[in-house]
Amino acid sequence: MISFSRAELAGELVTALRGKAGFSDAHNGLFLAAPRRTGKTTFLRGDLSPALEAAGVAVVYVDLWADAARDPGILIAEAIGRALQPHLGVIARTAKSAGLEKVNLGGWLHVDTTRIGKVDGLTLVDALRALNETAGKPVALIIDEAQHALTSAAGENSMSALKSARDQMNRPGNVQLMLVMSGSDRDKLLRLVNSNGAPFYGSQIQRMPLLDERFIDFLAHLVEAQRPDLGRVDRGTLYKAFEGFGYRPQFFMEALGQALSPLSGITERFELAMLAAALQRQRDDEAQMESDYLGLKPLEQAVLWRMLEVGSRFRPYDAEALAFYRVQTQEKVTAQRAQNALESLRQRMPALVWKSARGEYAVEDAAMHRWFEDRKAAAKWPPKSLQSSLKLNAEG
Repeated sequence: MISFSRAELAGELVTALRGKAGFSDAHNGLFLAAPRRTGKTTFLRGDLSPALEAAGVAVVYVDLWADAARDPGILIAEAIGRALQPHLGVIARTAKSAGLEKVNLGGWLHVDTTRIGKVDGLTLVDALRALNETAGKPVALIIDEAQHALTSAAGENSMSALKSARDQMNRPGNVQLMLVMSGSDRDKLLRLVNSNGAPFYGSQIQRMPLLDERFIDFLAHLVEAQRPDLGRVDRGTLYKAFEGFGYRPQFFMEALGQALSPLSGITERFELAMLAAALQRQRDDEAQMESDYLGLKPLEQAVLWRMLEVGSRFRPYDAEALAFYRVQTQEKVTAQRAQNALESLRQRMPALVWKSARGEYAVEDAAMHRWFEDRKAAAKWPPKSLQSSLKLNAEG
């Protein structure tokens, strides 16, 4: 398996998280947004986590999409509990051997030894303080796809508790709790920071740098070493292909493996074949989104269209939205019908619509916004089904 290290970026973020980067606010919380499949999780687990550990930090990682059916608040609590358990084990065994039911940690926290590792007996604040004290080092909590926490009341409460823990555990020049929140949709992640009621109001969303020419140069060196018969790799063309794949290394690497295979049957330069593969991937992605859209009922299409059109300003039941649905469907649309359409869009597999615990809605896949804008710019919106096109041609 090929691994590309981003140690330099990880080191810079560790410095910022520890409050040693001058004007950076990362020690109050680092919020990273990056499109899906662009290497965000690989970086968090393969680069940032080891860099934090090497700096003497206890790292807790949880991916809220790992089990999307479970409440995100529970996932966060369990991740902290798993990290806490081995540190409490020695204390628990000592207490039990002495016939004690409970043990006092640092004079402030009483832990029931029959519930070690189960956070339901502790608040998140106390659990993080316990981890900090028993590990004897600062704690970094990395929450991948953090916007998913907003889909449940428990998840929202967890975010508020983490903010409280940060405020209690950190002091100027002494950062004991580092919070890293990542998300694949910047607009959803913004809901954690952009209103007075948001748990981390005032923090900034940072765009995580995408893999760049250095990644392509790394791969080119590998190809040149393993396939000297190909000569020097055209890095410029290969990077254009990577751009065409949306900077998504998984899809790019799959295509690269196929292009370099002796069974590929490619007679041209493999870099040109990669460009062609990137174009085909774009077509496939767009075709899938078009198919998903055309497979919806008219009202569902209208609701999704409205969401794509107005973005974060989407209000599903206001007068403007209901009028928009009526124009598109040529039918009277009540708030109840609109709500039913939204629920249908949420229940699809995969879901097309995301909903927060506060009743806010957004398009699930941010890539649909880019598809929508591209179609509009090309005067090809809304998509038309083949049957509709045939009917129009026949009538003409």
